Formats: sequence, structure tokens, C-alpha cells
Amino acid sequence: METQKKHPRTFGFEFFPPKSAEGIERLRAARRQLAQLKPTFFSVTYGAGGSTRDRTLETVFEMQAEGLEVAPHISSVGATKAEIVALLELYRSKGVRRIVAVRGDPPSGSPSAGELRHANELVALIRAATGDWFRIVVACYPEFHPQSRTAQDDIDNFKRKIDTGADSAITQYFYNAEAYFRFVDECEARGIGVPIVPGIMPIGNFAQLARFSDACGAEIPRWLRMRMQGFSDDISSIRSYGLDVVTELCDQLLAAGAPGLHFYTMNQAGLTTTIWQRLGL
Repeated sequence: METQKKHPRTFGFEFFPPKSAEGIERLRAARRQLAQLKPTFFSVTYGAGGSTRDRTLETVFEMQAEGLEVAPHISSVGATKAEIVALLELYRSKGVRRIVAVRGDPPSGSPSAGELRHANELVALIRAATGDWFRIVVACYPEFHPQSRTAQDDIDNFKRKIDTGADSAITQYFYNAEAYFRFVDECEARGIGVPIVPGIMPIGNFAQLARFSDACGAEIPRWLRMRMQGFSDDISSIRSYGLDVVTELCDQLLAAGAPGLHFYTMNQAGLTTTIWQRLGL
């Protein structure tokens, strides 16, 4: 963790582009509330195979017009190099300075991977096309990517993204601080010195979180799963206990020198704001 303590802290809030008029209004309300916390930046995701591309653009540009610093996600799946370069040029022309570069998921039923197969190739393309204009953020997995053959493979893949030109990383969410500390120590032993910011998922709907976690390879510790299942459908107990667990996790991470936090807000402000206030940020 020693290298991590030397980096200035960055705090980010992640949104996804809404699908409906109601969703757009809900996101605007959440954004207004979260903007008061003055994070370093907001990020906006990109659907499987670029399926939300236009909605991502609209959300990013609307937020920029409000004076917020926004980091759009760019995914290489289902896109040609020319399409990616055109998107980068559009973002550069609008003054975007930070990009989250991910491989992304192909849309269901589509075998099309696009011209770039791996996130490190996307990082290389961004650097070749735009030089040092963008600060490039990539993803990493303290509990290892579900498609990795071995833990070693996973760190090799991460190192390739950094060696190709990424500036920092945000982790998949986790609830076991030791997994993050161990991962960071392994990265440092491999010469990876960029800031590795923990991804934080507040707990609102546990059943939904459990399904999502099983699909994306994020571990829910047995003690947390059993306790949450014990609450059955008592929403207020789930939220209350979830707030305690996630606040304590954040506290532990920051106390040990983590270089900030990145909240997966699910387009809602309440839980993230409460955790932020409890941490005294």
C-alpha cells in the first residue's frame, strides 16, 4: 500500500445514462445533490456494445454544460477503430479531459467484438490518436476478473493497460478490504505504481446486488450475505446495516492510504451522500 499513500486523493461518482424521461429527471436531481459534495469528477457508463452511445453523449454534454468535470466511459466492444477515434475527437473538441477506457461487454446474442479485443489495445489507440490530452482511467479487479484463467494472468492484463499508457485505475466493487490491500501489494510488487482507487457499491437492494455480483464475479462475503438474507424484505434494516458496512469499509480503506473512493451510485444520491457525510469528507 506504500505507493498508494503518496497519491493525491480523487473522489468520483458514477452514473449510467437513463432510458426514460423519468430516469433523466431522477438523474438530474441526484446530480444536483451529489455535485454539492464537490467530487473530483463524475463518470458516465457506456452500454453493452455501445448500445447507450447517444444517451451517454447527451448525459456527458449536459453535465459538462452544468460545469461538472465528466469522464465518459469508452468501450472497444462492437466498435471500429475509426468510430472510437471519431468519438475521442468529439470529446476532445468539447473539452473533456478524462476518459474511462474499458473493453466492455458485447450485446447479448452478438458475437461481434469489434476491432480491438482487449482494453490495453484501446488505451494504446487513445494515446496514439490523442497523445497526452486525456487522463486515462482503466478498470481492475481485486477479486480477479471472472474470465481470467489465474490471478497471475489478471495482474498481467492490468499491467499491460498501465504500460500502454493508463494513468490510474478504479476497482470493481468489493466488501472485503483485505482483498484490495492484497491486490495493491501484488501490483506494487510488479512495478505498477499508478493510483488504484477502490470502487464502492452502497447497498440499497440486496437481492439485486446479489444477482449482479454473481454475474460479474464480485464476492459478497458469507457473513454479509447471511446477515442480509436474515433481514428478508425489511428494506430499512437492509439499508441501515448496508450503510454501516460500507461506511466502515470506506473508513478502513482511507485510513490505510487508499487514494480516494469511486462510488457506483446507481443514479441515486441518498446512500452515497450519507456515507460521505459519515466519513466526514
